[in-house]
Amino acid sequence: MKANRMEAFSDGVLAIIITIMVLEFKVPVGHDWHALIELGPKILSYIFSFVYIGIYWNNHHHLLHMVRTMNGPLMWLNLLLLFWLSLIPFTTAWMGESHFAATPTALYGIILLLAAFSYWLLQRAIINQHSSDSSFFLMMGKDWKGKISPLLYLAAALTAYLSPWISGFFFVLVAVIWFMPDKRIEHALKSR
Repeated sequence: MKANRMEAFSDGVLAIIITIMVLEFKVPVGHDWHALIELGPKILSYIFSFVYIGIYWNNHHHLLHMVRTMNGPLMWLNLLLLFWLSLIPFTTAWMGESHFAATPTALYGIILLLAAFSYWLLQRAIINQHSSDSSFFLMMGKDWKGKISPLLYLAAALTAYLSPWISGFFFVLVAVIWFMPDKRIEHALKSR
């Protein structure tokens, strides 16, 4: 079994997640720029989440090209990742509606932390399929992005109670780190 069916399903789920997020926007009551300014927190939370979904989509696409054989555990790990990502529209809406109040922002960080952990589990399962290729296995083991991201998400969740700006800084930092797809995967695919 190839991973293309799982990739197509995942692409559809991620597209629906983005659609759900944009449907949360209601048309402003006013007819001037001030009416849009009042939507600022909702727009900002949407931008955060859109970028994160895009990052997951991009890296997930690369990751699935490394699958040697599709199996049940990979499908379940992929579903676990999609489960946590599917909660992003809820936390995005709550965070925007509350103007980045502490608890919605902390929950957003926790959901992103759990999505990152799920991605890591999926990645490890795929990497383990290549355990006989020691050079590939060593190359993929150097995962500084995957190790620092959960810590930054945890910091974002905890600092939400101090300041939404500090929490937001950690969210932006992780997005910047992951904006470019994981180069390890690109190098590994080229070396095949």
